Amino acid sequence: MIRTITTTLVSFLLLQNAVFSQKPIYPQGYFRWPLNLSPQIVANLGELRPNHWHMGLDIRTNQRVNQLVYAAAEGYVAYMGIRPLSFGRFIIINHPNGLSTLYAHLNDFAPELEKYATEQQYKQQSWAVELGIPAGMFPVKKGSFIAYSGTTGGSQGPHVHFEIRDTKTGKCLNPLLFGLPLQDNVPPTITRLAMYDRTGSIYNASPQLFPVKKTTAGYVLTKPGAIKTGKSKISFAIQAFDRISGSNNEDGIYSAWLYFDDQLVNGFALDSIGYEQTGYLNAQIDYTLRYNGGPFVQHLSRLPGNISSVYHPAGVEGVLLLKDTGQHNIRIEVRDAYQNLSVLNFTVQFDEKLATAPATASSFKPFIPNYVNILEKPDFEMYLPDNCLYDTVYPAYYRTASAAANAASAIHQVNTPAIPVEGRLTVRIKPDQAVPASWRDRMVIQRSYKNSKEAKKASWSNNNQWLSAEFGNFGSFQAFADLVPPNVNELGKGDTVNLSAASRIVFTPTDNFGIKSFRAELDGQWLRFTNDKGRNWIYVFDERCPYGVHQLKVQIEDVAGNITTRTWWFKKYPYTPPPKKAVKKTTRKPVSKKKKK
Repeated sequence: MIRTITTTLVSFLLLQNAVFSQKPIYPQGYFRWPLNLSPQIVANLGELRPNHWHMGLDIRTNQRVNQLVYAAAEGYVAYMGIRPLSFGRFIIINHPNGLSTLYAHLNDFAPELEKYATEQQYKQQSWAVELGIPAGMFPVKKGSFIAYSGTTGGSQGPHVHFEIRDTKTGKCLNPLLFGLPLQDNVPPTITRLAMYDRTGSIYNASPQLFPVKKTTAGYVLTKPGAIKTGKSKISFAIQAFDRISGSNNEDGIYSAWLYFDDQLVNGFALDSIGYEQTGYLNAQIDYTLRYNGGPFVQHLSRLPGNISSVYHPAGVEGVLLLKDTGQHNIRIEVRDAYQNLSVLNFTVQFDEKLATAPATASSFKPFIPNYVNILEKPDFEMYLPDNCLYDTVYPAYYRTASAAANAASAIHQVNTPAIPVEGRLTVRIKPDQAVPASWRDRMVIQRSYKNSKEAKKASWSNNNQWLSAEFGNFGSFQAFADLVPPNVNELGKGDTVNLSAASRIVFTPTDNFGIKSFRAELDGQWLRFTNDKGRNWIYVFDERCPYGVHQLKVQIEDVAGNITTRTWWFKKYPYTPPPKKAVKKTTRKPVSKKKKK
């Protein structure tokens, strides 16, 4: 019996395995560990995160902040900044070998860097800043103190996020390939196999999931025997993780390769990832399965709209075409960055008796990856650019009338967020009623799905007949007039609030559609409030607020442009806590015990 396999590029099967699995050469020992602590990590490059790959190492700091952080090699501080909900406080150092290192979630910078950052924040009148720095301004040597570790920005706990980048391209390189002082002899763990029907879109078919088990000969399917399928066009994915020696943390794997009858078909290796491509994680995993509460599984084939560089070779999809009824051997090799290897072996067989009719498609014209796609209705339009989709999507459109307060349109639903989108799509809505002139500059479009909501300021077009805004997901869309200004908590009680005992001021503004900006002024001068986590605005008393009586003015703007301005007077003087009252000890009289008669 003739066994046949077809891929997009048949010639690729003649190439040697080594061409695509060899590890790039990186300078060994060039970088030191950036902390004087025992080297341990809690995440590696390529770990799977919501909507992105993790782009470096998360370094343990013994669950403490303010550990000293050092330059990993000689160079100069080229960039630093403060990004709420992201890196928090971060530093980028350029090195003479053409590489850069990034250090993020820092508490405070070294004194000279902290002084410069504060000056720039007051100059720009913004907590969030992006600061490009001239090459000779802040030189560093290997081991120079640069910052204190912290948990700022999007961090969920104390650690240092560390990246190694190509200075010219900005691509993040895998730090574990540079000979850092970490030891690992533990191979990856494979926990599950998934098989997909690729006769249509990946979003139209649910995967078949197969548990696997480890044996002395490697990994095998828990249920013995060949996988039989009635689909002639299939692909595979795996659920797997890695552990560094001495750690219980489940990190991402480095590479996975699929072989069909001992011929390499396709796979991926995470040598480097560019930030412009990190969203393509949603094409490398079964996004729909994960969105609906399932596990992370990683495709061993490239989806048609996936242009990321992690799959090899370029242009090969890795979809298998079964043309006979014989059993075919499948081997999946999974490695970590230290080349520790785990192998899963099984067989697959086409069985025509298991063939089923293809899934019923939508009545709408399908959205095709790599093309501009448009959905047009009388009062709703959606535009998707050519790089917006990973595979074919069949639009599911529903229109529902709405009686919500200040609603200016019906509810227009297009699919659900279980189908991922790369970049932004444009939504246009024609209001179903006349919009008063006083509302026109307060219009928003809200995207919602279940308990998730986001609103964007809408812009008018077509002679003020249509509203438009950009979004990053499918869902339900509706136009609203937002006429309600933001709210903010009180500073305190009284005409002049006494803050002598306070160490900080905290505001938590709220709004029905979202906050756009916050500004505070002390005695008419901009005052820096921190906003690391995106919800609270915090000012810690410093030399900018000397003792005395002061005026504090706060201005908050919401997404639609409504503004709330509040002004308070407060006083701040040296404060001595009142002495604690001595606790008077009472002597209890002994209770006599009566003898029982």
